[in-house]
Amino acid sequence: MATGNINVSVENIFPLIKKFLYSDHEIFLRELISNATDATLKLKHLTNIGEVSVEYGNPIIEVKVDKEGKKLHIIDQGIGMSAEEIQKYINEVAFSGAEEFLEKYKDSAKDSGIIGHFGLGFYSAFMVAEKVEIISKSHGDAKAAHWTCDGSPEYTMEEHDKTERGTEIILHIAEDSTEFLEDSRISELLVKYNKFMPIPIKFGTKEETLPLPEDAEEGAEAEKITVDNIINNPNPAWTKQPSELEEGDYKSFYHELYPAQFEEPLFNIHLNVDYPFNLTGILYFPKLGNDMNMQKDRIQLYQNQVFVTDNVEGIVPEFLTMLKGVIDSPDIPLNVSRSYLQADGNVKKISSYITRKVADKLNSLFKNSREDFEAKWDDIKIVIEYGMLSEEKFFDKADKFALYPTVDGTYYTYEELYEKIKDTQTDKDDKTIILYASNKDQQHSYIQAAKDKGYEVLLLDSPIVSHLIQKLETSKEKISFARVDADHVDNLIKKDEEQISKLSDEEKESLKTTLTEVVPSDKYTVQLEAMDSNASPFMITQPEFMRRMKEMQQTGGGMFGHFPEMYNLVVNTNHELVGQILNTKTRKKQERLIKQSLDLARLSQNLLTGEELTQFIKRSYEMIK
Repeated sequence: MATGNINVSVENIFPLIKKFLYSDHEIFLRELISNATDATLKLKHLTNIGEVSVEYGNPIIEVKVDKEGKKLHIIDQGIGMSAEEIQKYINEVAFSGAEEFLEKYKDSAKDSGIIGHFGLGFYSAFMVAEKVEIISKSHGDAKAAHWTCDGSPEYTMEEHDKTERGTEIILHIAEDSTEFLEDSRISELLVKYNKFMPIPIKFGTKEETLPLPEDAEEGAEAEKITVDNIINNPNPAWTKQPSELEEGDYKSFYHELYPAQFEEPLFNIHLNVDYPFNLTGILYFPKLGNDMNMQKDRIQLYQNQVFVTDNVEGIVPEFLTMLKGVIDSPDIPLNVSRSYLQADGNVKKISSYITRKVADKLNSLFKNSREDFEAKWDDIKIVIEYGMLSEEKFFDKADKFALYPTVDGTYYTYEELYEKIKDTQTDKDDKTIILYASNKDQQHSYIQAAKDKGYEVLLLDSPIVSHLIQKLETSKEKISFARVDADHVDNLIKKDEEQISKLSDEEKESLKTTLTEVVPSDKYTVQLEAMDSNASPFMITQPEFMRRMKEMQQTGGGMFGHFPEMYNLVVNTNHELVGQILNTKTRKKQERLIKQSLDLARLSQNLLTGEELTQFIKRSYEMIK
């Protein structure tokens, strides 16, 4: 057996870094500013522990564009590097100075906020630059060094006359990357990736107007001054303790995250955990209604205040991706380019923690201010219902605060609802039937019929209601949901008050024969029922199972197969019109009464359209004449 070392050719690795290291070339600016931030935070840590005696001061990172000279400058006032350190950290590809620093000071520097990880970020500069210069002065006594490389394996190193501590990176922008010489493009990238970096970032200057003194003369003009244009907020709300923030602070930060969002968030959840992983953040519940897609990809993922992505799938449970906000964790495992999540046990723990934290917050809101929680229910229900479907642990917790509103605006938890109807809304098998409507206007007559019997009718109108009630039926004992216009409701109503038909068996048989000759048998099954004489003469219901499967088919992408359109025509044998149809002598008039009555029932269910609707209207006018 032979062993040996794999040789990496630098001539080959540079073109690979330039072309394939990062999926998007704009990332170079984030990486270089992250390095500058690390250099500054290293100095801060060493001064804090007394290892270096220099004055830390109020360092900034400055970005300058020299469009005429085709150069971009990134300047920091951090720890700096000597020639030997440049040789160690820059010339050795993939050697991470940040990793070395954290290892050396692992006990004291774990909370320093240092970002670097792979030691490759500096080389992202060669994706947009044909030549890169480093001018650096270490915090120690060593002379400043000047390093230059044109993207080949060769470099030059010489002394420099720089006297101020820190590092300046100069990128000579390549011809195919001149977009990065535009102020607007650089400003856009700084806001996108570095908006909340922990060190102030200067990009140009701006003019500010000083407030007038109280004793200023009338008509006096305020003085204008030029100040540094700091593009970032080094101390965003999520880096603070909840005790340091008030409701107004959370709302202000929401609008800082989403400047174009004018509506206020409904409430927020502050995440703050340091064991078994580090995670901070703030999640906001916006007004969602029934839209499941509009808000996705609005949670921003940061790593030590460096923006990574707004695609947080895998870190945040899917049902919570409809929320807005920020999560920040140094423990999230990313690939070299920080673009993609890597499989890791911590990710699952983070997702579970966020789920639990959201459930606890919702439960707290429900307990402490139920009236306010009910007022917000329509705006947040889609998230909670989706979570109950997709996360078993969330379902168990949400069962305590999930609300089920009635058509009259009364809100029940599941337990409250069950206790109210368990003795009055049961079928012949003693199963409790929960009636619901999905549209108050379209199902008004059915709702009214159920209410006249004293039944509670829920209003469940979210796009995933069919899936949700299926889940509830399988997790609860001896309950079943039925929409108010479903065939199952008849069994429930008849049990409460058995009706006696005015028609004899012979009349029923004759009526059914007449109806089935006129009613299309490929779409309708005729059922004769004895109901209150004030109830509608003809009602159309749909088998609950078939209707529910069709709804699930619409939201489940066809996974439930194809279900035909089939309905029940329920004929009230105690209604005066039904007796009139039976006793009508002429066949033509009998058919016209049946068709008109059937079309009225279809109209109430929005089943009458096109040519059939036109014919119904024409026939109605003729009958009026």
